[in-house]
Amino acid sequence: MRARNYRAVKGQPYARKDFVKGFPQPKITKFTMGNPKAKFEYQAKLIALKRAQIRHNALEAARIATNRYLMEKLSKDYCLRIHPYPHIILRENKMIFGAHADRLQDGMRRAFGKPIGTAARVKPKQTIMVAHVNADGVEVAKEALKRGAAKLPIPCRIVIEKAQVEEVKAS
Repeated sequence: MRARNYRAVKGQPYARKDFVKGFPQPKITKFTMGNPKAKFEYQAKLIALKRAQIRHNALEAARIATNRYLMEKLSKDYCLRIHPYPHIILRENKMIFGAHADRLQDGMRRAFGKPIGTAARVKPKQTIMVAHVNADGVEVAKEALKRGAAKLPIPCRIVIEKAQVEEVKAS
């Protein structure tokens, strides 16, 4: 089983979990890290450049790499959010290779496959991760997202924006 086999977006999404028995749970556990209640000046976004499926273990690896760097440099002065959720269930028709393997398998007959994992479908220009930081942590957030992007199977771009401040008007 290679991850590259599941990267391309082909066909209908297979996501009806109530009909599937015995699929593994997504490895990604947390979608918000750091200090989510604080207000930050800047946000650094990791944006997908291609359409693809990102497996749950790749999302988890990117989350760990990004969060570890942010925690090391900024302690708790950041907020990291992961946007896509791995809904799509991946299947594999297992084949046995080797001597006398032809007696144990049916090839492509009834080749629907068994669930082996989950993936998130992303579109071009879709945000994958957002790191909210203050002015002194912008370069750290850039480097953290760069480290996280290295774990993902698609090319990504990092965009820095000033955070939108919500103004409350008293009447």
